[in-house]
Amino acid sequence: MSLKINYIDKKKNPSKNRAIFVNSNNKIAKFNGQLDQKSINKIINFLKKNKNFKDDKIISLNEDFDQKIILIILKKSKTELDFEKLGAKFLDFLKKNEIYEIHIETFNIQKKDIININSFVHGVELKSYEFNLYKTKKQSTKFDINIDKSNISQTSKKLDAILKGVNFTRDLVSEPGNILHPDEYAKRLLKLKKIGLKVKIYDEKKLKKLGCNALLGVGQGSIRGSYLVTMEWNGNKSKSKPLAFVGKGVCFDTGGISLKPAKFMEDMTYDMAGSAVVAGLMKNFALRKAKINAVGVVGLVENMPGGNAQRPGDIVKSYSGKTIEVLNTDAEGRLVLADALTYTEEKFKPEFIIDLATLTGAIIVALGSEHSGLFSNNDKLSIQLHEVGKKVDEKVWRLPLNKNYDKLMDSKNADMQNINYVGGASSITAAQFLQRFIINNTPWVHLDIAGMAFSKYGGALNSGGATGYGVRLLNKLVEDYYE
Repeated sequence: MSLKINYIDKKKNPSKNRAIFVNSNNKIAKFNGQLDQKSINKIINFLKKNKNFKDDKIISLNEDFDQKIILIILKKSKTELDFEKLGAKFLDFLKKNEIYEIHIETFNIQKKDIININSFVHGVELKSYEFNLYKTKKQSTKFDINIDKSNISQTSKKLDAILKGVNFTRDLVSEPGNILHPDEYAKRLLKLKKIGLKVKIYDEKKLKKLGCNALLGVGQGSIRGSYLVTMEWNGNKSKSKPLAFVGKGVCFDTGGISLKPAKFMEDMTYDMAGSAVVAGLMKNFALRKAKINAVGVVGLVENMPGGNAQRPGDIVKSYSGKTIEVLNTDAEGRLVLADALTYTEEKFKPEFIIDLATLTGAIIVALGSEHSGLFSNNDKLSIQLHEVGKKVDEKVWRLPLNKNYDKLMDSKNADMQNINYVGGASSITAAQFLQRFIINNTPWVHLDIAGMAFSKYGGALNSGGATGYGVRLLNKLVEDYYE
């Protein structure tokens, strides 16, 4: 889909189709000559006959064959999220009714409502995303939406930065594994220097020197390199502790020697979604000049069953110094995060650490595609995420951590093992494993986004495929509590 939002002079409006917002009382302000009398009478008569709408409605009043009047009827006071969802619904309406060009009237919108209309447009833009880079015949439908620039401000830089951050995440997750392997991924992140991020890449040689053997073990079966990439944003001139975001970047996950079934293995291109959220979030911070200090850290690997691949039963020494018995090579994301978490905590001494990963299938069994699983050592941070998740419709649900689960991850041959073979609580024991690598009790949250990163059917603000889940959630957390 090709979408173009045009902020134009009302005198130069080229579109015959009009969309008009109507408030909860089915009233509309004076038209000020923006519509002809025939159209005005038709709208007034319709509103007189229809006074009992219980919900928001988008209704088309057909005028001439080539002209439509669209009424967007609002039945209650609305949050920014409500307007975003309404914008997404509006785009679906245009698609369904094959309306490819329309003018949104703003003459009856007061200045206090501008942020809501900006949110409406933001919802349209979020919903319009599609990934068709590798289609040789582009059949993308074009939509032109015009808005009077004299009556309303253009979409704010903040919303534009969020959109670009979300879509950057979506693009990364949508790329096939033969294109976005760790070598290419690291190069793309390096380009973020252009927008003001400080980017540093640790290749295999540097990682060996650091002692990141848990991360390196995952990628040793691949012909591609393994990397740790740090992205720093210094938007606060004070020497305040940075906020840290850590992401799992397994660019393709075959399971390694513990090979996955062939069915649906193609979906394992999105096993790097956690790292893509971190990258999109950091891009957003830089674009909107966020007044914070933040660092994004991602571990980039490819988990392949090559001749040099890690074997079940191998023991590796992590960056923290703790040893891990690798009983199942398909429990690889926690090995990547183990080194990334400890390195982030030691190197940057952050105010908090939030990691994101498509870590377990068990979290989908537990929560489906409605909530990500939240695990934490900090009540305050957990509550904050729960609250902002409701505001942006990127919901989280907290699950327990408890030292009693540790015994399920203890190993006879090393400090711990990477999988719970006793059974049960798979997502919890995975998080319990990660918690062992938070050495200094830094406030920490683990978000298991396996059910949220990719949608085959689409949602309120996405049309299927990569969702970009997490960028808006974490941006809102920073915006409400830390900026």
